[in-house]
Amino acid sequence: MKIAIVGATGLVGSVMLKVLEERNFPLDELLVVASQRSVGKELTFKNKQIKVISIPEAIKQQPDIALFSAGGSTSLEWAPKFAEAGVTVIDNSSAWRMDLEKKLVVPEINAHTLTKTDKIIANPNCSTIQMVMALAPLHRKYKMKRVVVSTYQSVSGTGIKAVEQLENEIAGIKGEMAYPHPIHKNAIPHCDIFEENGYTKEEMKLVRETQKILDDRTIAVTATAVRIPTAGGHSEAVNVEFENDFDLAEVRQILDHTDGVTVQDNLEVNTYPMPMYANGKDEVYVGRIRRDGSQPNTLNLWVVSDNLRKGAATNTVQIAEYLIKNNLV
Repeated sequence: MKIAIVGATGLVGSVMLKVLEERNFPLDELLVVASQRSVGKELTFKNKQIKVISIPEAIKQQPDIALFSAGGSTSLEWAPKFAEAGVTVIDNSSAWRMDLEKKLVVPEINAHTLTKTDKIIANPNCSTIQMVMALAPLHRKYKMKRVVVSTYQSVSGTGIKAVEQLENEIAGIKGEMAYPHPIHKNAIPHCDIFEENGYTKEEMKLVRETQKILDDRTIAVTATAVRIPTAGGHSEAVNVEFENDFDLAEVRQILDHTDGVTVQDNLEVNTYPMPMYANGKDEVYVGRIRRDGSQPNTLNLWVVSDNLRKGAATNTVQIAEYLIKNNLV
């Protein structure tokens, strides 16, 4: 089993290396791939040094699976070329997510839809993954009508440049800006670019991707995405209206028995999900579980996850694990 990581020197790529190692992923050979300027650099995997190679060289070496985290334009250009060479691509960018012919996969929810013919598989947006992980089992039981979500997203979701901006501002250093405003001691209601409807691309990802993953276009979703000065981990306040009424104890039980979800909800000892506790972990944490008293059949949740792990690298690796386990590559 030969695996390539395309974008191995980036923020998510480095976490992919760590996740592959931690999960003892079944590979015989690992190719680390990046842009021409990084070719020849060395990255560490299982205490061994591996030299970075170029994208064309990686195609020549014909890996079985290529995990992409090199940005949308790179994915649009190169993922089809890998696929033509018989490589299965799992792409972490937004390039293929809404393509009608490509599957958008969270393994715990819809990996069963994958087949050998799926040569380019899309990994959802980080904020979408953690939300649907919490909502999918509740949707199956009570059927969702409408979701209102407000996100509180870490600077790591923007990339290394944004992390450096926050660190510089904390240290009082004037440096390169990833955002149009300071992020330290601030909250910026602007994640990604604005679309014509006044919503950001990040907000519309939550709408479109949720419907696609759950295979239900009738679910109404509206979102506000906010960038906050945390270094890692996204948080979400989720308000969800169901067609059918629910019992709070049953909701907790359903979430408690959902693979990949951990309930943290003990108000007596101030236990609830926070980014500082989700950091470096693969679980999606759910707490502040309570009924919305303002209208029927409506629930409030607080959902937190490490956006670089389950929101990106871990989900990608889990898809690859599923493909191997089910002989789909």
